[in-house]
Amino acid sequence: MKYRDRIWRINGSGPPDPFIAEASARLARDGVVIYPTETFYGLGANPFSADAVLRAYRIKRRSLAKAMPLIASDIAAVRNVAADWSPSTDLLVRAFWPGPLTLILPTAVPFPSMLLTGPGKIAVRVSSHPVAGALATAVGGLVTATSANIAGSSPIADPAEIPPDLLREVDGMLDAGTLPGNLPSTVLDVSRPVPRLVREGCLPAELIARALSRRTSW
Repeated sequence: MKYRDRIWRINGSGPPDPFIAEASARLARDGVVIYPTETFYGLGANPFSADAVLRAYRIKRRSLAKAMPLIASDIAAVRNVAADWSPSTDLLVRAFWPGPLTLILPTAVPFPSMLLTGPGKIAVRVSSHPVAGALATAVGGLVTATSANIAGSSPIADPAEIPPDLLREVDGMLDAGTLPGNLPSTVLDVSRPVPRLVREGCLPAELIARALSRRTSW
C-alpha cells in the first residue's frame, strides 16, 4: 500500500469521523499514527505497549533518553494513572484543560521507562483538538503526543510538510488541515510542592501564576 493511501482526510471540527476507528484499530495492533492537536501534528502510539512506544521512537529518530509526552481523553483518564493530585494540580486543570498545558505528574502506573520524565513521572495534557480527544478516547484514554517530525527538526502544523520518509513508516495519518502551530504547549512540573515551569510555550507563565492566585514562584 502506498503511503498516500494511509492519509485520511478528516473533519477537524465536527463529530467523530469513521477514520478515528481505523486509526485506533491500528494503534491497538502496536501501530503508530499521525494526528492533529491544538498546536502541531503528533505521533501517536499506545503508551502501555513498549513495542509500540519503541517504534514511535525509531520512526522519529528520537533518543530513548528523552521522554515522550502523552495526551489524555479527559481529566478522569489522567486521574486514573496519577499517584498524586495536589490542590495546585486541580486548580490548573480546571483553568486550562482542555488546552496546551502539559503537566508533569507522579504516576502509579508502570509505563514503559522511556516515556518517563523522571522516576515515576509522566508528562500529559488534555488536548482541546476534537480529533486528538476522540482518538485518545477510542484507544482507552491515553496516547503518545510527541511532535510528528524527525528529532531535531521543527514541529509541523501543515500536513503537506510532513516528510515522506516519515509518512512511509507510520500506519496512517489523520489529516485535519493546517493547525495553529506557533508555539508548543507550556510544560509545568506539578510533582513537587511548588510547581516549576519547565518550558513556556503558547500558554504564558503569567496566566498560570494568576490561576494559582500568585502562590507559585518560578
